[in-house]
Amino acid sequence: MLASLLRRRSHRTSEQDEAAFESTTFSLSTAVPRPAERRVDDRLLPLLRVAKLIASDHEQLIRVRNISAGGLMAETSREVKVGEKIELEFSTQKIPSTIVWTREGTCGLKFDQNVDLGELLAGRKPRHGFRPRPPRLEVDCKASIRVGKVYYTVDVHDISLGGMKVMPIEEYCLGKDVVVVVESLRPIRGSIRWFCDRRAGIVFDEPLSFDELAEWVGKRLELASLKASYKRH
Repeated sequence: MLASLLRRRSHRTSEQDEAAFESTTFSLSTAVPRPAERRVDDRLLPLLRVAKLIASDHEQLIRVRNISAGGLMAETSREVKVGEKIELEFSTQKIPSTIVWTREGTCGLKFDQNVDLGELLAGRKPRHGFRPRPPRLEVDCKASIRVGKVYYTVDVHDISLGGMKVMPIEEYCLGKDVVVVVESLRPIRGSIRWFCDRRAGIVFDEPLSFDELAEWVGKRLELASLKASYKRH
């Protein structure tokens, strides 16, 4: 099954997560991928598969460059430590893993148990019109949302490259085009795709870039660290 999936030639689409499988390298080996001598071409960076790394004290998005049944190599936006136990959110799975090497903004993760790459790949195919959502980072901040001529101040619960979840908001906003303004991020155009109990899901018209979101999360972590240090003193 896996061999046929890897041999199958993919058709080009406008969807970023489909293109990612043509640029993130999959290996039949169970060894953890090792550092490459050359970094990925800048033109291919937007096409790399994005996953979420969950550590004991933070979350971050990572770019997956190579993956095998036993582990993966990825670019990180925040320093990680060799031996650190983490959880990797990849596709619809959460995979317990360990950091086994680091090098100049990249790291190697060893899965606690080998994964079935065939199932991992198949899990990314559209099924009945449904596509698994991209990994989301839990955040706690405010945003301003413009719906027509009405402005709402909302709490942001989580954010991904492609959207965010906010509350409170009114049901009539469902399906409406919006402009979202979050501190330190550029204004983002999108639309409200779902509503439940005054919570709403916003899908961005154009996804944020990996670097853009990583920089924003980094600034928030620095600010939180400064606030915690100030309170201690």
